[in-house]
Amino acid sequence: MHDWQELYQEVILEHNRNPQNFGVISAPDRVARGYNANCGDDICLFLKLSGNEIEEIKFSGEGCAISRASASLLTLAVEKLPKSQAQQRAEEMLALLTGKKQDADSVPCLRSQLPLLGVRKFPMRIKCATLPWHALLEALAN
Repeated sequence: MHDWQELYQEVILEHNRNPQNFGVISAPDRVARGYNANCGDDICLFLKLSGNEIEEIKFSGEGCAISRASASLLTLAVEKLPKSQAQQRAEEMLALLTGKKQDADSVPCLRSQLPLLGVRKFPMRIKCATLPWHALLEALAN
């Protein structure tokens, strides 16, 4: 298994400074908010659908570097995917982040997002990393 901890800090800082797909979609088809009252992370996801596919996804909000980086990485992981595949990726990422699934190498489609797994060494910060992924599942369910 790879040691994703080595990339953790670098990736988090880069995506916090330069988040991908940060902004608002006008007239989105789906919107979901992830809010953590304990730390103040507040992320809103906006999805534009084309049939059954996520045509465009953006996020806005305030939060710590981990939640913002996680949201940025999430958008890269699911844009242009069918909703069912995006849901599967979100469920797999949540299982990896929470430690319910250990084998990160078994999920090659999430390779770019795997540096987030460094958060597992900081249990108090796991909620920060999972917040956008839970919001995505909510958006896809509505």
